[in-house]
Amino acid sequence: MLQIRDILWGFLYIACAAAIQVQVTPTHREISVGESKFFLCEVVGDAKDIDWFAPNGEKILPNNPNVQVNRNDETTSTLTIYHADVDDAGIYKCVARSGDKEAQATVQVKIFQKITFKNVPSPQEFNEGDDADIICDVVGSPVPFILWKHKGVRIQSNKDVRYNVMDNGHLLIRGIKKTDEGAYNCEARVMETGEINFKMINVVVNVLPTIRARQSEVNATADMGVSILLACDADGFPEPAVTWAYNNVILESGDKYSLNDDGSELVIKDVIKVDEGDYTCIARNKAGEMSQEVSLNVFVQAKITYMNNQTATEFDDEVTLTCEASGDPTPSISWSFQNRMFSEGEQASWTRPDQYESHDRNIVVRSHARVSSLLLKNVDFTYAGQYLCTASNSIGQDNQPVYLEVRYAPKILGVVAVYTWEGNPANISCEVEAHPGASVTWFRDGLQVPSVNTTNVKIYSKQSNSYLEVSPESQSDFGSYNCTATNAMGTESKEFLLIQAEVPSSPEIQQVEPFSSSAVVEFDEPDSFGGVPIIKYLVEWRLDGHGWTGKEYDATEDLTRITIVGLTPDTIYEVKMSAVNGKGESESSAAVKFKTGPIRLSFTPSSEAPPLIVTTSMALKGEPSAPKLEAMVQNQGNALKVNWIKQDDGGSPIKHYLVRYKAKHVSDWKPEIRMPHSSEYVVLGGLDWNTEYEVRVVAVNQKGKSEPGILSFRTATEPTTMPGASGSGLSTGAIVGILIVVFFALLVAVDVTCYFLNKCGLLMCIAVNFCGKAGPGAKSKDMEEGKANFTKDESKEPIVEVRTEEEPTQNQEGVGPAEPNETTPLTEPEKKTKDDVKTEANNTAVEVKTVPNEAPQTNGNESKA
Repeated sequence: MLQIRDILWGFLYIACAAAIQVQVTPTHREISVGESKFFLCEVVGDAKDIDWFAPNGEKILPNNPNVQVNRNDETTSTLTIYHADVDDAGIYKCVARSGDKEAQATVQVKIFQKITFKNVPSPQEFNEGDDADIICDVVGSPVPFILWKHKGVRIQSNKDVRYNVMDNGHLLIRGIKKTDEGAYNCEARVMETGEINFKMINVVVNVLPTIRARQSEVNATADMGVSILLACDADGFPEPAVTWAYNNVILESGDKYSLNDDGSELVIKDVIKVDEGDYTCIARNKAGEMSQEVSLNVFVQAKITYMNNQTATEFDDEVTLTCEASGDPTPSISWSFQNRMFSEGEQASWTRPDQYESHDRNIVVRSHARVSSLLLKNVDFTYAGQYLCTASNSIGQDNQPVYLEVRYAPKILGVVAVYTWEGNPANISCEVEAHPGASVTWFRDGLQVPSVNTTNVKIYSKQSNSYLEVSPESQSDFGSYNCTATNAMGTESKEFLLIQAEVPSSPEIQQVEPFSSSAVVEFDEPDSFGGVPIIKYLVEWRLDGHGWTGKEYDATEDLTRITIVGLTPDTIYEVKMSAVNGKGESESSAAVKFKTGPIRLSFTPSSEAPPLIVTTSMALKGEPSAPKLEAMVQNQGNALKVNWIKQDDGGSPIKHYLVRYKAKHVSDWKPEIRMPHSSEYVVLGGLDWNTEYEVRVVAVNQKGKSEPGILSFRTATEPTTMPGASGSGLSTGAIVGILIVVFFALLVAVDVTCYFLNKCGLLMCIAVNFCGKAGPGAKSKDMEEGKANFTKDESKEPIVEVRTEEEPTQNQEGVGPAEPNETTPLTEPEKKTKDDVKTEANNTAVEVKTVPNEAPQTNGNESKA
C-alpha cells in the first residue's frame, strides 16, 4: 500500500511541480459528544504557512484548549478536537500558503449526541384552570423528535385542541382540569440513529379552596359566661389550611379563643358585647386562598344602670323618679307601684318618646331611649313606698326598686265606735300613719289618761298603733276618748266612742220543714246584734203541754238553717229560738207550731210459707228521706269532701249510708262505699282533673233505702308542676319488695295455723309424705268424724222451725237490738199487757220451714216444733 501511495504522490508532484496541493485525512469524520479526534493536513510543495479555520471561518489559534492546531513539519499540520461538543460540528478548512500561492482542503466533522434530558422537573404543579406548560427539555444530535403520552395513549393535538406540543418540545394543556392530573411520558426519538429515550413526569393539579360557613350569622348573649362556636368547612387540593381573623388580626388559641385541630371551628369564650362583629374564615393552599365572613351578633340582657331615690313632702307640686337601663335590643322601661302598672305599650326611641298619663293626670311616665322618668303630681302620703323599675327586652329583664319617701303629718284611722259591757275589757285602736313617726296621747274630758286615779285604763303600743284598754266598771266609763298624734309635720286628733253593748234582738223563724223524726228550722238573723257578734243560737222545742227541750248551735257565717232531731213521728211540736252574744241572751222568738210526718205503711205477702199454709205478713216500712248534700273541694284540687245532712229517718235509726260516684262522661259507677250511721261526710280522692262528677248518697235504715241525694261538681284544672319539687318516701321498687315479704309471711302464718288446727296445708303434706306422721289432733278428728256419722242415723224426723218475721236471725242483718242514736224517739214505748201480746201473736206471720235432719242449731229466737 505504501508503495502505491508513494507512486501516486510522485506522479502528483511531477504533474504539479509548479503548484501547492493540500489534502486532509480523513476527509470526514463522525464523532460522539465527549470523544476526542485529530485530523492531518498534508501539503505537496513548498508551503510557508499551514493554517486551520473553524466552521465559523475564524482562524484556530494555537492556544484554544478544546480545538488545538500543531505544525508537525514543513508539510503537515494536525487539528485535534478534545471532548467534542455539538458546537464543534461543522466544516473545518486547512489552508497552505507559499508566497502568492495558496491551496486548501476541508473536512466535515459530524458530532453525534445521545438523547439527554436536561430540564425535566417532576412533579410539576399547576392550578386548575390555568394553561399548563409541561416542561421537557431534550438535547441530542441529531435533534430528537418529541412525542407525549398520557395513561399509555399518545396525545394528538388534532384530536383535542386543548393539547399542543410546542416547538421546544413542551406540552401545553389549555385550561387544565383536576381530571388531567397524573403521569405524562415525554418520549425523545432520533430517526437517523433509531435512538429512543423517555422520562415520566408527574403532573399535579392544585384546586383553589372552596369555603362555606355553617352559619353565616350567629347570635349570642353577652355577660352570661357562655361560649359561642363559629365554624366553616373548606375543600380544595391540597387540603387547605384554615385560619380565622377578626379586624384583620389572625386569631390564635389562648384564653379568649380556642381552635380545633384543622382550624375550622373557632370558640369564643365568655362572650361580651365588644366581641360582636364580622369574623373572617380563611382557607389557603398552593392554589390560592378564599375567605368567608361570619357575623356574630351579641345581644345584651336589659340591665338597670341608674336610679334615684327621692324624698318629698305631702302636697308638693310634683316629684320625679328616674330609671336608666342598658341592653341590646334597646330595653323598654315600665314602672309599678303596689298593684298598679305604669308603662306604654311601644318601645321608646330618640324620635318618638313614650308617654303614659294616668286617668287622674297625677302620674305621668316619660321614656326617652334608655331613660324613663315617673312624674308624680300633687304629692300625697299614699305615694310613699317602693316603686319597681322594670327594664325588659327580648333577652331578659331586670328589676330594681326605687324608694319615695313622703313626709306628712299624722293621719288617724280605726273604728270610731267600740262596744262592750261592764266588766268586759275593750280595746280602742288608734291607728296612726305618719312620717316621721308620731307620738300618741290619749285624753278623756280634756285630761290625759290614764291618770294616777284610774286603774281600769291601760295603754299598749305596737309599731304605729296605740291601743287604749278600758275595763268599764260603771256607766261613767262609757263615752268619748280622744287620740292625739304629733310629729314634726303637724298634729292630728280623733274622738273614739266606747258604747254600752246590748243583748241582741230575737231571731225570726221563717218556716219549719218537718219530717217524721226531724225538722229543719229556717230563720232570719236578729235585726240588732247589740254591738257585738252573735256567739250562738239556742233552739228549744216541746210537745204541746210539756217542758222545753233545747240545744245550742254555734253561730257561723250565713247560718240560716238548723236541723233538730229525735222527734216522734206524727206529733205536734212548737219551736222557738234566741240569739246569744257576749252581753247575754236575747228574748225568744215567737213559738211556731209544726207537726212531724207519719210513718208510711205497706203490706207484702209472705213468699216463704209452705204451700199448705197461706199467710200475709204486714211489715212497717218507713224508708228515710234522701240526705241533703254539700260539697267542698279539698286543697289538692282533685279531691272532694261530700257532707250530708240527715233528713227524715222514717222512724227507724239509720244503719249506714251508701255512696256512689262516677264521671259524667262514662257509664260505669265506681265501687260503692259503705259509711257507718254516725258518719257525716266522705272524702273522694284521686279524681281526674277538670272533670265533672256525679255523687249519689243513699241513707239505709231497717226498713229500706232512701231516694239518693244527688250532687254534681267539677274538679279543678291540673296545676303546673313546680321546678325543684321532690317527693319523699319509699320508691316503688321498695314498696313492692315490702309487700312481697309481707305476703309470704302471711302465707307461712296461715299454713302453720292450718297445720295445727285443721291438719292441712303444706306442713301437713310434708309431715305425712316424708315423716309418716299425721300431725297433732289427727286422732281426735277421726273420733269426731265417727261421732258425726253415728248422729246422722239417730233420727229421720224433720225439724220444724217457727220464727216471727220481725225477729232477727243469724242470716239477717242487724242481730240484736238496734243501737240508739240521736234519731231514737225520746219517749219510752208503752208496756204491753198479756192481751196485747196475744193479739200481736195472732197478727204475726208464722213461717214454717223444713230442715234436713242434721245436728240441731238453735238460738234465742228459735223453737222446735
